[in-house]
Amino acid sequence: MRKERLLIFVLFLAVFSNGSAQELLTKEEAILQTLENNYDIILTENSLETAQNNASLYNSGYLPTLFTNANATYDINDSEATQISGDVIPANDLESKNLNASVGINYTLFNGLGRYYTYGKLKETYNLTELQARSVLENTLITLFSAYYEVARLTENLDNQKQTLEISKERLKRAVYGSDYGQNTKLDVLNAEVDLNNDSITYLGVQRELANAKRDLNIVLGSDVNNEVSVDTTIVYLDDLYLENVLDKSIENNVDYLQAEKALELGEYDVKINNSGWMPNVSLTSSYAWSKNYSDPFNPDNPFSTVERYQNGLNAGVGLTWNLFDGGSTTTRVRNAKIAVDRLEIQKDQQEEFLKRDVNNAWEIYKNALFTLKVQKVNVETNKLNFERSTEYYKLGQISSIDFRLAQVNLVNAELTYSAAKYAAKTAELVLLQLAGEIIANKQF
Repeated sequence: MRKERLLIFVLFLAVFSNGSAQELLTKEEAILQTLENNYDIILTENSLETAQNNASLYNSGYLPTLFTNANATYDINDSEATQISGDVIPANDLESKNLNASVGINYTLFNGLGRYYTYGKLKETYNLTELQARSVLENTLITLFSAYYEVARLTENLDNQKQTLEISKERLKRAVYGSDYGQNTKLDVLNAEVDLNNDSITYLGVQRELANAKRDLNIVLGSDVNNEVSVDTTIVYLDDLYLENVLDKSIENNVDYLQAEKALELGEYDVKINNSGWMPNVSLTSSYAWSKNYSDPFNPDNPFSTVERYQNGLNAGVGLTWNLFDGGSTTTRVRNAKIAVDRLEIQKDQQEEFLKRDVNNAWEIYKNALFTLKVQKVNVETNKLNFERSTEYYKLGQISSIDFRLAQVNLVNAELTYSAAKYAAKTAELVLLQLAGEIIANKQF
């Protein structure tokens, strides 16, 4: 029996010695660290840069294209010519050299406003990418605080379980003393040891869950998974949330609904771009060219043989192309684009109904969570009072160890339930803020 008690005491030392002072990670610091290091946010920033490049003037089609080319050739040939008289005039090793270069510009003056609408679509595509980036940020914040609050909940659970272990340890000590002096039976000691062992196992299980939760939090933070972190367990709730306001703000600011609206705008641009296929294209071309060629005379005796030629000059032209009939492909593209717009309009309306449903559901969850929190807080106070009285009665020998244990278990369960309700209410609040499109601007996490 003495060895068993010693082993249990050593287990206490091993369990409690794992706790060490850690620097508290505040909610503000967690947000800043996530914004700087979270992998999803970093990848989203890269996508946003790509969209910004695509929406620049360089990708608009409004700028002209400049071109240049140069060429040089050298030939050496043997040749002969037969005259009418039958005389053959040979010419060997005739050399010729040709040099030419040019620089020019091409510019589309008009293409049926297709360029104008394409550039507008690129800008709106960038705006859509910004909304997608905002969606990633909002979801990341929800993930961050889900992990943060889970660490906080398990931290409180670990503290509660530690107190339970201390109480169970004291109960075992009293049972052993009582048994030594004949006040308790052997059964009381065995029951106390069993309860203490169970509490120790529970403590180790919570400790393991807390370690896993910290790794999950470090993933969101972009930190090393084994980084030790301690979080703030205080919670402050908003007192100005109303269903009507959340519904109104969700239609104005909800990122999913705004994306549906932006997709509809892009679809309308597609209709305009395809309509431009019925319009003419007008383009301007201008270039400056220089050329020089030299060749040995075929007949040196002919004073009119050309041996060198030089030429340079500027040329410009305007071209017009108008596809009067393309077999119906433009008509097909326009019709399909209009059908796509109709589909996007339906999806936007559908998204609005989904949003109303989600807000109302989230509001019910939020109100129920607040009510549960209020009830559980009272329940904790009641069980604390019951446990304090049970402790006094147990010390006086007026209740059994089983009744004392029951009061202890009831208090622990009440504290665990209250802790879970506290963070569930805050999470429900953040979900409402996300639906209203205000979670990023929120300052009270």
